[in-house]
Amino acid sequence: MSREEIYGRLNEVFRDVFDDEEITVNDSTTANDVDGWDSLEHINLIVAVERAFGIKFTMGETVGMKNVGEMVDKILMHLG
Repeated sequence: MSREEIYGRLNEVFRDVFDDEEITVNDSTTANDVDGWDSLEHINLIVAVERAFGIKFTMGETVGMKNVGEMVDKILMHLG
């Protein structure tokens, strides 16, 4: 799966979790860029991403991601 394909699926997940059809994420997107992305929604987002890609992040990966680009890197690693 390419980064572009991952971003296509991630955009769907973000739009669903945050109930906002206008969201488009990129490498530098952070929680500060998305309305409603707080610590509780972060958990919901991680679970939704794991389900969408059929992967499971470690706790270290979950807390270590600083932006969506790092999330994509982790997804690629798991799909590797």
